[in-house]
Amino acid sequence: MVAYSILKTPVLEFTPAETLPPTALENIEENILSEAAITVNEKTKIDKPTIRKSLKASTWDAIFAVIFSNITGGVLLSNFLLQLGANPMEIGMLSSVPMLVNLLQPLGAYISERTTSRHWYNLWVYGPSRLLWLILVLGIAWNSWHHTDPHALVSCTLAIVLVTNVIGAFGSANWLTWMAALVPVRLRGRYFGIRNSAISLTTLLSVPLLGIAVSAWPGGTMQGYGVLLLLGVVIGLISVSCQFFMADINPQEQAKEHDSRDDNPAIALGVKDQEESLSSLLPKAFDLDPNFLKFLFYFGFWAFAINICTPFFSLYLLDNLKIDISWVTIYSSLTSAATLVMMVVWGKLADRIGNRPVLVFVGVLVAVTPLLWLVLGADQVSVWFWFPLLHLLMGGTWAAIDLCTNNLQMAVAPPRHQAHYFAIAAAVAGVGGAMGTTVGGFLAQFADFGGLPGLFALSTVLRLAALLPLLFVQEKRSHPLAQVMRSLLPIKPKLVPVPVAQLANRSQ
Repeated sequence: MVAYSILKTPVLEFTPAETLPPTALENIEENILSEAAITVNEKTKIDKPTIRKSLKASTWDAIFAVIFSNITGGVLLSNFLLQLGANPMEIGMLSSVPMLVNLLQPLGAYISERTTSRHWYNLWVYGPSRLLWLILVLGIAWNSWHHTDPHALVSCTLAIVLVTNVIGAFGSANWLTWMAALVPVRLRGRYFGIRNSAISLTTLLSVPLLGIAVSAWPGGTMQGYGVLLLLGVVIGLISVSCQFFMADINPQEQAKEHDSRDDNPAIALGVKDQEESLSSLLPKAFDLDPNFLKFLFYFGFWAFAINICTPFFSLYLLDNLKIDISWVTIYSSLTSAATLVMMVVWGKLADRIGNRPVLVFVGVLVAVTPLLWLVLGADQVSVWFWFPLLHLLMGGTWAAIDLCTNNLQMAVAPPRHQAHYFAIAAAVAGVGGAMGTTVGGFLAQFADFGGLPGLFALSTVLRLAALLPLLFVQEKRSHPLAQVMRSLLPIKPKLVPVPVAQLANRSQ
C-alpha cells in the first residue's frame, strides 16, 4: 500500500546508497527516526522504539493479510466458483466489484476523520468484514451434509464478496493516513520495498501450497476450500491483532496540528471547523490541490489504460496460443519472484532520485510490454525462453510502478485531510480500472477490431499517453528528469578548460 508523512525533514543529497558504508546508512536512519519523534502534536510524541515496533507490526500485518486475501480471492476463489458451476459473468464480477466499491472511499474518509482513534476504526471495519466469511464456511458445511444445490453457494459467495468489499472500502483511506503518520518520509521507499517484498514472497510460497491443499483434500475440492477458508478467517483475525502493536493516531489531534502549522489550513477538502457537515464537504471535493489534480488525471488514465488489456493476458495464452495451464501457472510464479527481488531495489532508487523519475522511465517499458506479447507464439522457444523472460520483465517493472505510484500519491497529497485525498484517488482509479476492463472485454469480441492483439496495441498507445500528465506532477524530493538521464548515460561528456591564448591562436 501507500503511506504518507506529516513530518518536515530535510532532503538527502543525491548520493548512491552503495557508496555509503553500512554504519553511515545506519546513522542516517537513526537521524531520520530521531526527526520523526514528534508526529502528532506537541503533547503526543512517538519515539524511535515505538516507530520501529509499529513498522515491524505493520509488516507482520501485511504478511498475514495477504494469506487471507489469497484464500478469499484470486485463483482459489475463482476455482471454487468454477467447481460450483459459475458462469463467465459471475466470474467477471469478482474483478469488477473491488474496483467499483472504491467509490465509497470518500465517505469512509469522512467518517474516519471524525473518530478519535485510527486503530479502533480499522478494527471495527476489518474485523467484521473478515468474520463474514464464516457464513460461507457454514454454507459449505451445510451443502456437504445435505447435498443441496451447489449453485446456491455461488450467489452466497458473490454476496459476501460484495458486502466485505463495501465494508473494506470504508477503511482503506484511514489505513493509508495512519501509515502516513508512522513511516518517516525519507524511509518510505526502503520500508515499503521491504514490506512489499515480504508480501510477494508470502504470495509466492502460499498460493501453490494452498492450491495443493485444496486439490488433495480427501472430501473433495469444495470441502477442502471450506476448511481452508476457516483457516483463512483465523489468519485474517491474527492480521488485525497485529495492529494492536502499532502506535495509535487520533485524527482530531492530527488535524489540529496541521491547522497550527499551515499558513492556510483550509488547503484540502474542508476548513478548520471539524463540525462541518458532509453536505458542505462534498461540494468542495473538486477544490483540490492543483498538483494533486495532475496526479489524479494520471492515476485514473493509467488505470484505464492498464486494465483495458491486463485481465486478458492469461486468456490470450490459454485461448489464442493454446498453451497448457501448467505453463501459465509457472509464468505467474516467475512474475511474483521478479517482484520480490526488485521491490527493494526500486525502493532504494526511489529514495535517492524520487518516485516520479522512476515512474516515467519504467512506465515506458510497461507501456510497450503489450507489444512484446504480439511477437511471441506457441513455439518451443517462446514457451521455454521468451515468455518466462517476458514475465520476469513484467514482475520487475510492475514492482516499480506499484511502489512508486503509491509513494508519489503520498508525496503530492497535502497533509491536511489526507484521508479524503486518498479516498478520491482510489475512487478515480477504481472507476478508471472498471471502465478499462469493460471496454477491453467489449472490444476483444470484435474480430474486425483485431481481437486481443488489437486490444494489446491500443493499450500501448493509451499507456504512453497516460504518462504525459505525470511529466507535470511536482514532487519535492524528485530529481529533474534531465539530470536523471544524464546520470544514466554510460559516457558522460567532460568539459576541458582551454587557455584564452590557445583560443586566440586557433582563431588566427
